Amino acid sequence: MVQKYQSPVRIYKYPFELVMAAYEKRFPTCPQIPVFLGSEVLRESRSADGAVHVVERSCRLRVEAPRLLRKIAGVEHVVFVQRNVLNWRERTLLIEAHNETFASRVVVNENCSYTVHPENEEWTCFEQSASLDIRSFFGFESALEKLAMKQYTANVKRGKEVIEHYLNELISQGTSHIPRWTPAPVREEDARSQAGPRDPGSLEADRPCSGGPGPAPETVITDGDKLDADYIERYLGRLTPVQESCLIQLRRWLQETHKGKIPKDEHILRFLRARDFHLDKAREMLCQSLSWRKQHQVDLLLQTWRPPALLEEFYAGGWHYQDIDGRPLYILRLGHMDTKGLMKAVGEEALLKHVLSVNEEGQKRCEGNTKQFGRPISSWTCLVDLEGLNMRHLWRPGVKALLRMIEVVEDNYPETLGRLLIVRAPRVFPVLWTLISPFINENTRQKFLIYSGSNYQGPGGLVDYLDRDVIPDFLGGDCVCNVPEGGLVPKSLYLTEEEQEHTDQLRQWRETYQSASVLRGAPHEVAVEILEGESVITWDFDILRGDVVFSLYHSKQVPKPGPQEPGARAGGQLTDKGWVLGVDYSRVEAPLVCREGESIQGSHVTRWPGIYLLQWQMHSPPGNVACSLPGVEDVLTALHSPGPKCKLLYYYEVLASEDFRGSMSSLESCTSGFSQLSATTSSSSGHSHSSPLVSR
Repeated sequence: MVQKYQSPVRIYKYPFELVMAAYEKRFPTCPQIPVFLGSEVLRESRSADGAVHVVERSCRLRVEAPRLLRKIAGVEHVVFVQRNVLNWRERTLLIEAHNETFASRVVVNENCSYTVHPENEEWTCFEQSASLDIRSFFGFESALEKLAMKQYTANVKRGKEVIEHYLNELISQGTSHIPRWTPAPVREEDARSQAGPRDPGSLEADRPCSGGPGPAPETVITDGDKLDADYIERYLGRLTPVQESCLIQLRRWLQETHKGKIPKDEHILRFLRARDFHLDKAREMLCQSLSWRKQHQVDLLLQTWRPPALLEEFYAGGWHYQDIDGRPLYILRLGHMDTKGLMKAVGEEALLKHVLSVNEEGQKRCEGNTKQFGRPISSWTCLVDLEGLNMRHLWRPGVKALLRMIEVVEDNYPETLGRLLIVRAPRVFPVLWTLISPFINENTRQKFLIYSGSNYQGPGGLVDYLDRDVIPDFLGGDCVCNVPEGGLVPKSLYLTEEEQEHTDQLRQWRETYQSASVLRGAPHEVAVEILEGESVITWDFDILRGDVVFSLYHSKQVPKPGPQEPGARAGGQLTDKGWVLGVDYSRVEAPLVCREGESIQGSHVTRWPGIYLLQWQMHSPPGNVACSLPGVEDVLTALHSPGPKCKLLYYYEVLASEDFRGSMSSLESCTSGFSQLSATTSSSSGHSHSSPLVSR
């Protein structure tokens, strides 16, 4: 595979003639570049008028490689042939170089150019490109390729410093100006013999002056489609030579092949960073994102998207100044937000659009802060307040929608999150983290800082990342925060069933959830087998009609078929009266009365292996709540009774014990520092269990 390198345009704020004088001081030897052992002139020629000077040199470079590799190669230095074409009239120097040593095994080609800046004739531009093709090298092709590119890019940076060194040396010696080249005077008879009339001002027209008469010469390489090093450092940040090269190559490829709007340089750079500057992977990711943006018209989102009034009132998130590094700060009060209510009131697509608009606005604010603070700012900080987070936030369709949003953002807005501060994380947070962390890129997870309780208030907390006068008042700061407080969305604002069908939300919900009917005396039961002691059972159900009592039981034996009488068992019942409470089974969660219209979420950390029974039975009047499993008579009565039925939709899931245990222990052990909740640990979180919580 051919490795390529392309430098940005580097600008010397000195005239071309002075830069050429500094360049010539590099020969025949250059103490500032230790690997450069020396050079000798092979051929040299000048044009008749002296305007063009061609020099061909043989240059010796010391091999900086492991001793074993040098011994196998049998050389201590390599020879390169360099051909320089200096055109004083056009004010250009074009350099071509190739290796002579191992030319049959390794092919190195380099092209450099010094030209006049197109907008300032007193400045000089330098551009450099190279290619490396290792065809065969004693089985060390891969190692040599990495070594060669590493050393080459290191010398690229050193080369600019050497020119600046000699420029300073010339100026300190009193040479700060060198006159431009002018042709030698011609005799009058020679001038008359030239064909055609000559414009007296034509000599000036030959010079590539900004604003001067005549077009700029074609050899001027700097234009609006190229990046210069000063621009990169000022607006994009410090990059290594390899990173600069990847940016320029990907940008040039887009200009040549992409039909449509070319993304901004900082946007291209984010995709390169997301793929560790692997050019092909970044190109593939970026192209997929550009197609997605075009398909969904994301470029117009900030102009066309207007969030519904309901979102503006109940979506508890908004922008709030910036952090200490100048990053825009976004605050999300997730614990105060009714995610289920918002889903049912505006639909998943509206929520996704709103999240995308936040990311688009974040990029726009980064550009503004870059200009305001005079340094590159390419990412923003998010402060998430989890006070109030409980099991209602684990409503299954809501979690699925959240995972979809994470996937869309990860694919299309990589490296836009600089830091995520999570404060007031409650004990239920590890359950949510266990569900979503596998969908978050590892690089993104490294930016999470999680604080439980009030640990965010002291040293090592928010004051390390936010100025005190920016910390919101609801977190103990002095700054009034205008982010909406959220709250429960009234059911009267929910979409109708027909409107939900249009958003595909109801269909997805029904595909995820199972329905059940509960008769009086005939409960609905689900058996969950746990093979190891510590696992986590989570559940989520909606009561569509009637009132029910939910309980959780444990048994060491698998439920067996009940009495043989026809119809003695309801469709969802697994147990019979033959089971004795405390002997055949035990209750592990206290009964919970659930009213019509309520949504219930909960979890249980199991203590023992065996069979766990989730049970829903019709609610009895106060004082008559069933404390044991129903008998055959109850079931027969229920089946033949014309009485009302209770209806519900439910979903349950078993989480792996190691995932949950690692998440819980990490959360419980974190103080004010970073906690990697996704990593499993060997410490135990105990046999704690949480009771179900009612969302409404």
